[in-house]
Amino acid sequence: MTSQLRILEREIIACERCPRLRAWCQEVARVKRRAYLDQDYWGRPVPGFGDPAARLVVVGLAPGAHGSNRTGRVFTGDSSGDLLYRVLYNAGFANRPESQRRDDGLRLKDAWISAAVRCAPPDNKPAPREIETCRPFLERELALLRRARVFVALGKIAFDNWLTILRSRGLVASRAAFTFAHGAEFEIPGAPLLIASYHPSRQNTQTGRLTEEMLQQVFLRARTVIDGHLRNGSR
Repeated sequence: MTSQLRILEREIIACERCPRLRAWCQEVARVKRRAYLDQDYWGRPVPGFGDPAARLVVVGLAPGAHGSNRTGRVFTGDSSGDLLYRVLYNAGFANRPESQRRDDGLRLKDAWISAAVRCAPPDNKPAPREIETCRPFLERELALLRRARVFVALGKIAFDNWLTILRSRGLVASRAAFTFAHGAEFEIPGAPLLIASYHPSRQNTQTGRLTEEMLQQVFLRARTVIDGHLRNGSR
């Protein structure tokens, strides 16, 4: 990891800007879920994870209360992560299909995973002000991932957050021109290709709104785009 990403990681972990979220994460870490009573919860903001030279950037909503808030690694230790890392592995972006804990040997290849909000929110619903407060972390992170070619937004909050960042850079005039839909793609001059996807939450997968095949197709499409850049000599 580059020195600048390490500095950002430390700042994220130490952040105390959202009192409601910090109190909730700490309470969840104190009480714990019965299945994890023998484990030490992370209970702090969760930084991004992956390959600093990534061409693929994946952004979700926020840590799960008993997933990332427990393990300390984004999309790790819950059903959302089980599905996400399996499809990333199948698309060649990970060295293994499972992610259970921070020291399990998982490595991402040409991919980086992050979140719009770094603390687990109650009911998985961060407040608009909390999303706004956390956005500079994502903006700085993305600026350091200079080789990114594809941005996959898992869910509408991640989608809107990315467009807000692009608007602040003067690359889009308004979010209104972009409609969120699973598999929708948007080519924006000066930015990575934007691909929208439903979030791999239990709510979406159990209702059939998102299937593993649907999510797999998103990352196979990302692989095709990245491989195309490689063949064309893009660096």
